[in-house]
Amino acid sequence: MRVGSFVLGAQFPGQGQGEALHRAVRSAEVAEEAGLDAVWLAEHHFVPYGTCPSAVTLAALLLGRTRRIRVGTAVSVLPTVHPVALGEQAALLHVTSGGRFSLGVGRGGPWVDLEVFGTGLEAYEKGFPDSLDLLLRWLREPSVGASGDRFRFREVPVVPRPSESLSEEPGPEVVVACTSPSSVRLAAERGLAMLLGMHVGDEEKAEMVALWRRHARAAGHPAARVHGAAHVSAGVCQIADRRTDAAETLLKAMPGWLRQGLGAHVTVDGRERRMRDPHAYTELLCGLHPVGTPRLCADRLAATGERTGISRFALLVEGSGDLAATEENVRRLGAEVLPQLR
Repeated sequence: MRVGSFVLGAQFPGQGQGEALHRAVRSAEVAEEAGLDAVWLAEHHFVPYGTCPSAVTLAALLLGRTRRIRVGTAVSVLPTVHPVALGEQAALLHVTSGGRFSLGVGRGGPWVDLEVFGTGLEAYEKGFPDSLDLLLRWLREPSVGASGDRFRFREVPVVPRPSESLSEEPGPEVVVACTSPSSVRLAAERGLAMLLGMHVGDEEKAEMVALWRRHARAAGHPAARVHGAAHVSAGVCQIADRRTDAAETLLKAMPGWLRQGLGAHVTVDGRERRMRDPHAYTELLCGLHPVGTPRLCADRLAATGERTGISRFALLVEGSGDLAATEENVRRLGAEVLPQLR
């Protein structure tokens, strides 16, 4: 079991964007010091829900500041970028970090981002599979050309080639954010591990893993690869000496952040959207994830792993909104929870 942190750069009410990003960077540095396995970085545009607009850029900074920990994107929003441009960045980070970079990609949402970056609603609604396949080709082949409807260009060499890395891995790991049966099938057919959201409980995650395995087997992937896939479960973690104290910390801070952050999303086509009740959502997250004493947190992570077959976790540790409290939370995760899992 591998446990990492999930960093959004969340901007809580009353905070500046620089303050949120400083907490994000510092929490990642402390994650390495505390012995966590990975840091996963979220990407959002134009909203205080998350102040990092480029997960791959922040990953580059953190790979330069760390020496051991794996750094991944959770996720880079593929419909808003050209897959070759993202592939070049991923290859660069893979080669220069010695193989410590993981590229998580996702479809994102029907947000105004698609208008700003000029990719359009079709990139979100229909274009994700083609973009993903072009990205994978870039990360696996020595030269790439395209002749499809959306991407059309002559064959060009891949520079730098991910295989030129001194690490044992031929290229950066790619994981796919999955929220529906169609995205599970998409990932499974390509043999890519899933990143599953924090709003999903163990039962639903177990069903998604089982569905992934069925599609992966049908696609002809070997049994060892099917059962050895290291899926990632996103969640929330808050540690205290009493469970009530841990939950109270999140219930005081997170609803205000969720209300202003999620409420700021704007759809590209004016479609209606329904926002979760922030307080009820925070209560849901406290019930699903490791929120409580170190023993409770370890037991909950172990139980999720046993029920679902998931072996990696990306845990939101900044739910208090406070830098000092976040650092303490990360250190306790490393010192008091991880030893109980190993």
